Amino acid sequence: MFGKATDEQLVTKALAGSERAWFSLVRRYEKRLYNYSVRMTGSPDDAMDILQDILMSVYRNLSSYRGDGVFAAWLFRIASFRCTDCLRRRGRQFVSTDQVDVVDDRGLDIDAHIDTNRGIIGMMGKLPTEQRHVIELKFFQNFTFDEISAQLGISANTAKSRVYAALKKMRESDQPQRLLKEGI
Repeated sequence: MFGKATDEQLVTKALAGSERAWFSLVRRYEKRLYNYSVRMTGSPDDAMDILQDILMSVYRNLSSYRGDGVFAAWLFRIASFRCTDCLRRRGRQFVSTDQVDVVDDRGLDIDAHIDTNRGIIGMMGKLPTEQRHVIELKFFQNFTFDEISAQLGISANTAKSRVYAALKKMRESDQPQRLLKEGI
């Protein structure tokens, strides 16, 4: 067993009481979950609170993960619920801020991409929550339409139509042209 442990192996070990396995899962997903939350809410503060809620919820409910699907899909379903709850409490208002702190979850230098990230988050902020969810899950988290449909409780065709409608709205905004002109 020389390779990187799978999510399912780490879950099994965490359920058996291994703190090391639990912290490995946290390290594996914390940046992705934070970025997801920032892109969904537009608020770094809310994203940090949501991240904590997600991790506590997962810790308390890890035994309910049945293993019949991908662990990441189960995890992001919880994240989706937490982000939706936050937006609902706020009246579905996306917070637009110039101080969006998206952290690099791929090990690259993020400074070169801050303006691009802010532009993308700004465009996503103009989308309805349902469309923002599918864009995030499809393009930032790389889930398939079937996985998205299972996470959001919608059909794969509905997920596809939401993605295409969102992309159309994003293309029609002035943000993509501004980003291209600035050479980003």
